[in-house]
Amino acid sequence: MAEEATLSIEQAERVDHQLVRGIGIPALTANIVSSTIGAGIFVIPATVARGLGPAAPLAFVCCAIAMVLFVTCFAIAGSRVSLTGGLYAYVEVAFGRYVGFLAGMLYFLTALGAVAGVVNVLANSVALVVPFLGSPVMRIVVMLGVYGSLVLINIRGVREGAGAVTVITVAKLLPLLLFVCVGIFFIHPPNLAWSGWPGSKSLGDAVILLIFAFVGIEVALIPSGEVKNPARTVPRSAYLALVITTVIYILIQIVGQGTLGADLANHPDAPLAESAAKFLGNLGRTILLTGATISAFGFVTSDILSSPRMIFAFGRDGALPQFFAHVHPRYRSPDVAIMTYATLAFLLSISGTFEKLAVLSNVAVLLMYLLCCAACWVLVQRDVRADGAQPFNFPGMNIVPALAIVAILWILVHATAREFVVTGVVLAVASVVYLVRGQVRRKA
Repeated sequence: MAEEATLSIEQAERVDHQLVRGIGIPALTANIVSSTIGAGIFVIPATVARGLGPAAPLAFVCCAIAMVLFVTCFAIAGSRVSLTGGLYAYVEVAFGRYVGFLAGMLYFLTALGAVAGVVNVLANSVALVVPFLGSPVMRIVVMLGVYGSLVLINIRGVREGAGAVTVITVAKLLPLLLFVCVGIFFIHPPNLAWSGWPGSKSLGDAVILLIFAFVGIEVALIPSGEVKNPARTVPRSAYLALVITTVIYILIQIVGQGTLGADLANHPDAPLAESAAKFLGNLGRTILLTGATISAFGFVTSDILSSPRMIFAFGRDGALPQFFAHVHPRYRSPDVAIMTYATLAFLLSISGTFEKLAVLSNVAVLLMYLLCCAACWVLVQRDVRADGAQPFNFPGMNIVPALAIVAILWILVHATAREFVVTGVVLAVASVVYLVRGQVRRKA
């Protein structure tokens, strides 16, 4: 088993060496922040406030604590496995190709559904600004323009793709920073007064909803085969991005709650825009609506940079035909994987079937995190190292994966049975695909 894993790593590294390690700490941090702060933060404060009221920031703190555990596991694993595929690669190296494939499928399906949904939100936002673009045909043109432009940027190389993510990340953070920096002076303190400590169920329900405003690092770590000095870059970027995200989220919730009070829960579609209108007038509302549009585009930009690398990794490792691991001879980017992923996402976007995939996200992402945290412990026990570099180490790190798994199980308790059933069906179908592919490879 160990010998097979070693050969698998060596084979994968030979393929990955065709790629360019052009992602440093600033670019990776920006990619994680862009993958994490999406269009959801522009609407989710109302939902959290409905369940917890002024105690809503407590849910953000609980999520941040859980994410510290998860991010630490990812940082440990990422410093030891620098292959393209991110969490999928960590699980594959630790548990073998089959379990790694299941982890990759969990990620791939949720990412595909999420990006298709966000592109639909983006098209709706554009139609509100320019009504002419709201017709069915023009919506398709807008979607095609979004995917087409990002495909061209990313095929030209990882540096161009990462650069686009950095620019978009700054652009979408500006409206949120304006909202926080100005709104903090208009907070009405009584609106933040707690009436009592929230119950366990209400807090748990809020956390399972809110945890997905924090996830996104799994997307940004997929191009690990193109990260400079991953043993140093991955941990630093992961923690820096988590700090930035947590501070922004908590300040946003406090400003929204402090300016609108109980009325925040009555604006589920655009709570931040309504809050901004309170202290900046219609101009502030327009700025936040525009920010939501930019944020949606930023999410898609980051996703097109990262998620196609999953298809590349599947092709590299034999789970899909090797054709999908093709590298552009000039730009040295995974061109076939990028075009394949964008095509699938585009078809889902125009068909609307992304809604059926979105239901998988709650349980699927957490199950993927569960596998990665378990893989982290295995990688440490085996002392796996990336390119012989010194991995991320600290005293007592062996207990972190166990604490992370306990946190995941607590969050999963608040999921619905339907989500478990749907995820189980997807894993069963993925297993059949894997077995069939194995039979085809053996016959070939």
